[in-house]
Amino acid sequence: MINTLIIILTISLVSLSTASKAADDLMDAGRAVTVDAMLENAIRRGLISGAVVLIGNHTGQLYGTSQGRLYPDAAAPLLSDRTLFDTASLTKVIATAPAIMKLLEQGKIKLLDPLSRWFPEFEGTDREEITILNLLTHSSGMNDVDIANNDPLNNLLEKVVLQNNVAMPGNRFRYADINFILLGELVKRVSKTPLDRFCAENIYAPIGMAETTFLPHAEYYVIAPTTGHNKTLKAGVVQDMNAQRLGGVAGHAGLFSTASDLNRFANMILNGGKYNGIQVFNERVITQMTSPYFYSNGKIIRGLGWDIDSPFSSPRGNSFSDMSFGHTGYSGSSIWIDPEQDLYVILLTVRLDYTNVRQFNQLRKDISTLAVSIFSTPRINAEIVNSMEIP
Repeated sequence: MINTLIIILTISLVSLSTASKAADDLMDAGRAVTVDAMLENAIRRGLISGAVVLIGNHTGQLYGTSQGRLYPDAAAPLLSDRTLFDTASLTKVIATAPAIMKLLEQGKIKLLDPLSRWFPEFEGTDREEITILNLLTHSSGMNDVDIANNDPLNNLLEKVVLQNNVAMPGNRFRYADINFILLGELVKRVSKTPLDRFCAENIYAPIGMAETTFLPHAEYYVIAPTTGHNKTLKAGVVQDMNAQRLGGVAGHAGLFSTASDLNRFANMILNGGKYNGIQVFNERVITQMTSPYFYSNGKIIRGLGWDIDSPFSSPRGNSFSDMSFGHTGYSGSSIWIDPEQDLYVILLTVRLDYTNVRQFNQLRKDISTLAVSIFSTPRINAEIVNSMEIP
């Protein structure tokens, strides 16, 4: 009799699970259509010509969609998760910060190393006490400068040394590309390997990010364009002018990637530095990189390269947890990762209208908020039955 009741209960739970899953699938389908509708609306308004959205967790991709085309032309190729995008400032967290953390893991640098240890150009100046930690958290106090075409790196260093009204390091947050330009050069000076090659060998190759690269060759990829200073769309050349002057490989911009590859990277982060059994980073290093290291009046919180809460945090949406982190890119890219809710959202767009910042940030925010509402809700499913001990 007891066995019969257990069997009846099991059948009931399976039926409930099946019905619940069917209802959830319908609800998810409806919400997913809403993601597409958001992108289609942004295309109609001329904000973008197309976008790729990918949502996943530690097991991999949960949902992906591609809407629109490479160019605002009905004959232009459609976008896909294999379309290569200029990730702009995502370079800071997909290339430079991980490269720095790899050097830290190898014991070759320390977060509190003064800048002058690796840049003798700063010896005897009031910049020599700036640390690697200051650069990673944008708390160095330095301001951005325009770089000359001739001898760009030395020109940059000369201009930074001569800057006036520089804040004391560690006192305030001031987002500036100069911090990551110097970090990119630091990787080269410490490892004796250029940033692009260091990342390819130590980060991308181990997890199969075969399409992530600096200086992409157009014949090998379908590349999404970015808007240049003359308002024309151009593909395959980094949009950022300082990155161009530095030869296309720089710590703050220049990395090109696909949604498919960024999916692998985000998955590796949520798995504590491991991807498909390959340990790219020690789990402690991942935790260190994404933990809060800089606070300012409770309004700005930054990790090592990663944004946690700041005026740049629109992809955080309304529902990601306080443990979440991410970054945005001027070209229209963003990534946001939440270990607590086991979720990440990747957005890559062909951005057309750079003047309507509010609407673009709202798009980022809405997609993340919707992603959490769809994919972080607890489900009643067959796992309940599987966990039962039936004699």
